[in-house]
Amino acid sequence: MDPDPGGRPSVLRTALAAWSAIEEDATHHLVVQDDMLLSETFFERARAAVREMPEAALALFALWDARNGAAVRLAAMSGARWVGSVNEYFPCVAIVLPRRVATGFVEYGRQRLDAWPDDILMYRYLRDRGIPSYVSVPSLAEHEDRGSISGNAFRGPRRSVCFLPDDRPGNEGARLTGLGVVPFFKHGVAQCAVRQDGPGPERWLHLECESFLEGSGIRVQRLDSAMLGLTEVRDREAVRGTWLTAFALGLVHRRDGRGGALDPDADPVLAEALATIGPGGISHRRSEEQIAEVRDGLARVARAGLEAGLTAGERRTPAGRGPRAARTGPAHAVGLVGGASPLGEHLARGLADRGCRVTALGTEGGHPAPGGRTPGLDAVVDLGPLHHHGERAPASVVVRLLDRADGTVRSTHTLHTGDLYGPGCSRDSAIGRMVWSALRYQPVVVTEPPGPDLRPLHTADLVDAVAHAVTAPVRERAVLLPVGSPLGVREVADAVLEAVRPVPLEAVAAADRQGRRGRQDRGDRLDGLGLPGLPTLEGWKPTRELRHGLHTFAQWLAYEGIRHAPD
Repeated sequence: MDPDPGGRPSVLRTALAAWSAIEEDATHHLVVQDDMLLSETFFERARAAVREMPEAALALFALWDARNGAAVRLAAMSGARWVGSVNEYFPCVAIVLPRRVATGFVEYGRQRLDAWPDDILMYRYLRDRGIPSYVSVPSLAEHEDRGSISGNAFRGPRRSVCFLPDDRPGNEGARLTGLGVVPFFKHGVAQCAVRQDGPGPERWLHLECESFLEGSGIRVQRLDSAMLGLTEVRDREAVRGTWLTAFALGLVHRRDGRGGALDPDADPVLAEALATIGPGGISHRRSEEQIAEVRDGLARVARAGLEAGLTAGERRTPAGRGPRAARTGPAHAVGLVGGASPLGEHLARGLADRGCRVTALGTEGGHPAPGGRTPGLDAVVDLGPLHHHGERAPASVVVRLLDRADGTVRSTHTLHTGDLYGPGCSRDSAIGRMVWSALRYQPVVVTEPPGPDLRPLHTADLVDAVAHAVTAPVRERAVLLPVGSPLGVREVADAVLEAVRPVPLEAVAAADRQGRRGRQDRGDRLDGLGLPGLPTLEGWKPTRELRHGLHTFAQWLAYEGIRHAPD
């Protein structure tokens, strides 16, 4: 029971009460939320798993649109019964923890009651302490969707990636770990979480599935024709997202050398895991009844996409896992300055996926070579102005086009980014602060009168723009990347409440806000610097929809950006 029923609804407060109720002689503690249906063999499988993995945290449920749900699909394709959790909240609706882990989480959570939801705190707690964590395949519980004190009901139906009530215990030691690419369909868009190679703490990039496939040598435009005629489903976004996600699952599975022939007709776990790709991806805007109408059609699309991806994966071995491994022909050679940051990593990967050969250059200013020349490169992309912008220098990326033979600069182009947001971006911006507040169940604060209008530009659009400037003829020496009319702060705030979480909107006097933060939010003061009069980038325009972009920004902040925040 909630220890403070009169207070603000809080899953964490109630969860800590449940985690504190550990019996004296218990080695493990099981917590199940009251809106979960349990499988017929729930306790048998849970006990067997505890015997196999006594030191691990075990999640007995994963959502159909989640990264951990996608990991379950990859495990089902491999015949595994458990899969190592990936960079996402750790599902807490049905979970088993060893005693010492449970007691440690109680102490950890009590110090952070006003910080994060319980599942994000659990993910952070397990990760920081190196506690192994696994998700069951299939799920041992199903969500009843009777409402949510965690404030998640607005997301639509929240079902398991794969729930089979009569799944039998056995082979609980079969585990899949070390996933490097996790394709999933969420919020209407096929996406991929990709583990970043290299030294330091594990970190993941948040990419669109289409970009990942292009970087793997797959021409997505050619796939579009293969989707036609597969189904009577008229929702093309649902069909395309389901197909691309299933294709990427098959490609990754076969490319990485996991498992043999797959037969969903003979494998009910795999069949159900595939059947939930489409429903999960559209659950944010469809009712249970509407999803039921298209479920079978989308399941057929998923099976066809998986088969096509498996075939494509047979031509790509693990040795060719890097971006553009399957492409031939000359690539644009690009030097990247100031790329040692989360945003820089996303930009480097994005340029590589779009056909560029990217080399990290360590000196800001764009000319690390003696004499200011960089022979062997077609362009240098300098992110320095993104990191050091201020009142008189708005955020921008500088692209210098070079003569590859001798490295001399042929032309310089400044791409003004406006209000950049999305994976890899800081929470310390006008948009970032609103998203960060909503993530943490805090009111989104806006000033009265409102601050300067905003010109949002998503990370993926920035990557597209830079790739265009590098590979296509560009005449303009300075351009403004956001197009159209600017958006008022209140309009962006409303979009944050819709895309991230419907928290209260709090209006404060501008002077009060300045006093709270030591300065007033100023945006990039584009109007005062005359930037709205600049031309746009010829032959290119941004395409990411604001609400989906805000959603991806929130996901990245919660799972990766949280690493850069104070504990």
